[in-house]
Amino acid sequence: MQYNIKNKKAQKDIDLLKSILDTKRELLIANKNFESAEAELVDYYSYQIKANKAKLDYLIKQVKQKGIVVDMINNLQIRLEQTKAI
Repeated sequence: MQYNIKNKKAQKDIDLLKSILDTKRELLIANKNFESAEAELVDYYSYQIKANKAKLDYLIKQVKQKGIVVDMINNLQIRLEQTKAI
């Protein structure tokens, strides 16, 4: 039974890291859309940018509090796979 508890904790940590990567991608998209936005959409994209930055700050704070350390090589591989999917 203890194995399942560790497995659930590891899955939550992985989900948290995936959320960070997803939020970074959403922030990048919002920034690109802001750069080419028509006058009516400037406020909308600036709100998205601000919301994604706040979410990213929160998620990074959660990772630091949990003491999660990321292997940068594996992180880069995940990021490359997600970029190919877009």
